[in-house]
Amino acid sequence: MKKTKPGRSERIVLTPMRFKLFILGILLLVVLLYIAAAYQTEAFPGRVIEGFPIIFLFVVQDLWPPSWSYFTSVIQPLLETWNIALFGTTFGAILALPVSFLAASNINTNLTFYRIVRFFFNILRTVPEIILAVLFVALVGIGDISGILALTVLTIGVIGKLLSESIESVDPGPLEAIRASGGNTLQVIRYAVIPQILPQYASYTLYSLEINVKASVVLGFVGAGGIGIILRQQLSMFNYENVAAIIFTLFVVITIIDFISNKLRERLE
Repeated sequence: MKKTKPGRSERIVLTPMRFKLFILGILLLVVLLYIAAAYQTEAFPGRVIEGFPIIFLFVVQDLWPPSWSYFTSVIQPLLETWNIALFGTTFGAILALPVSFLAASNINTNLTFYRIVRFFFNILRTVPEIILAVLFVALVGIGDISGILALTVLTIGVIGKLLSESIESVDPGPLEAIRASGGNTLQVIRYAVIPQILPQYASYTLYSLEINVKASVVLGFVGAGGIGIILRQQLSMFNYENVAAIIFTLFVVITIIDFISNKLRERLE
């Protein structure tokens, strides 16, 4: 037993020195990566600071004031953007639900098939939505359909991945009880899994809708329909007053959608 001098208490080491050195090494590595990235991209603080006055002058002199009369021309493309996001999210959420059970290890006990489905989800999530839009524009042509298909694939990857992880973390008690009483896999899903994941499923769908509304604007730049098409047209013609009107409208609409979606997801949680 270690003795201590009278009047002094023994110091208890809460964090081992090896762990402290490990954390210090990780921090140094992160700092070195940032420094290397700054040199590679030439994104030095001085250059960033020098760009602030240019941005300010562009906003004040070119974007302001917006062309308020142009708002009437924005309504129809904005509705197209909303419809693209809505249909893409709906189709993707419906298709992701059954596939997500195949990507859950507590439902799909076939290890090989399970890994194939997980790998499929990883592929879908790694392909950017704008690349998907370019592919579908080449397949079905310019228009809203290509945007809907691109967002459908994107939504399947996002919701399928998140939902499969939620399925794997459900309470195993009801699953084991139904299996012990002779229930098949479909009965386990219907009576034990779905009641537990419905709030998460609805929350993930609303979250995907938020993402898809913003993504559908970008998809218009490659011909996938929506407000992005006229935004690209006005930018190419240097009609910055109209561009400002489009950006202001998008800001208001997306803010409203995010607010409503956040409130609904809070209620679900």
